[in-house]
Amino acid sequence: MPQLRPFRNLRGISGARKRVKEIYIVIGGAGKVGSFLAERLADRGHAVTVIEKKEKTCRALATSLDAIIIHGDACDSYYQEEAQMNRAHIFTAVTGDDDDNMVACQLASSSFGVPRLIARVNNPKNEEIFRLIGIDAVSSTSIIAELIESKSSVGEVITLHMMHKGRLAMVEIDVPETGSPACGKAVRELGLPRDCVLVSIEREGEVLVPKGGDLILPGDAVVAVTSLDKENDFRQALLGEAPPRALEGDIR
Repeated sequence: MPQLRPFRNLRGISGARKRVKEIYIVIGGAGKVGSFLAERLADRGHAVTVIEKKEKTCRALATSLDAIIIHGDACDSYYQEEAQMNRAHIFTAVTGDDDDNMVACQLASSSFGVPRLIARVNNPKNEEIFRLIGIDAVSSTSIIAELIESKSSVGEVITLHMMHKGRLAMVEIDVPETGSPACGKAVRELGLPRDCVLVSIEREGEVLVPKGGDLILPGDAVVAVTSLDKENDFRQALLGEAPPRALEGDIR
């Protein structure tokens, strides 16, 4: 049995627990997306537990978050049990691996009966697979946060971000630290498809309305509205690579 190593907020989690908590949320993964969600939800008074594989990340979060941090694998029932998944109202899996997110959500549902499952989908081609097995699957961090904090269905929230009748979608991409052909370029130099318009750039906690001369920097979260058939072109412009393959195998 692996050793559980919990980390608690060094400012004192006990005081935070005296507040009235509307919902209990467990988050699997504490990268950029998971950390953002945990901070936002904890700041708004919700009870939050984070399960994260990397010990260094756990220790960093424990010094700043008003939440319980567990060092472990969210795909492992042992750590889900330690997170008291059986009393969770929502489980959201937001790692960078679609397979891990799917496994963690299925475990939370089948073993602990979590009523609502939300997963980050890194490859848009996998969204339908997730939804077929009862997982709300989205690629935008802002949509995930809105889903958690509202009683809306994924369809109702996505309506705010995706304009199906016009065949348009809102896409969010995290610019990598290395390897992006867009880094250091001005918005006007990106060579974006005609049917693609940048909406915002989130940088170090601030949201910018992009102008033609604004530079794209590593770590930026870039949001664009694009026609569905140009979505892959937009991803390639920022990531410099073909979109990842969809998950393989039958749905059972």
